[in-house]
Parts: sequence; C-alpha cells; structure tokens
Amino acid sequence: MESKKPKDIKQRTFEFALEVVRLCRKLDERSWVARTIGKQLLRSGTSIGANIEEAQAGQSRADFINKYSIALKEARETIYWLRLLSESDKQVDNQIEKLQHEAGEITKILGSIIVNAKKNVRSS
Repeated sequence: MESKKPKDIKQRTFEFALEVVRLCRKLDERSWVARTIGKQLLRSGTSIGANIEEAQAGQSRADFINKYSIALKEARETIYWLRLLSESDKQVDNQIEKLQHEAGEITKILGSIIVNAKKNVRSS
C-alpha cells in the first residue's frame, strides 16, 4: 500500500490561496459588507503563500525567519476574517469552515517551521 506524501507548505498555501480567491469571487456578488471583508480576506489569504515564496530566496536565515513570520501573521489575520464572515453571513458558512480548518493547520505548520529555524540559528 502506497503512503501519501504530505504536500509541501508552498503547494498547500497556493491551493489555500486559490480557495480564498474562489470564495472572494462569490462574496463580490453579495452585499457591500461581504465585498469589503472579502477584499481583506483576499489580501491576507493570498499573502501567506507569497511570503513563503519570498522566503525561499531569503538572503539569510534571519530573512527566511522574517518572511515566515510575516506569513504566520497573515495566516492569523486570515483566520480572523474567516471567523468574522462565518459569524456575520451564515449563507457562506460551509465554505468558510473548510478554509478555517486549513488556515489553522497552516498556522501550526508555519509556527513549527519558525521554531525549528530559530533553533537551527542558535545551534549554528
């Protein structure tokens, strides 16, 4: 039996960003409030992967850690916007639940990567 290899964080955050884009397209067709929150969500939700991509070309270990820390902040902000949407617009609740779960998982992974990178800096 073949075991599934977990997706790397770059691919995972790219797929997450795609789902955020799809949700925001739907929000854009709704009320001005949904559109406004959707714009915030779009910015933060797509920024996670963009910062991870930048980190791959980091000039130093500190730069790498900094970019991942920014990605973590964006992930946490994304969770906030998703929570706000979930509580304020029950019609999109099903889509948001999956995104909230994935954002939480991404946050944990990013936190772990940052902790390990900082340990590696100290032990060098």
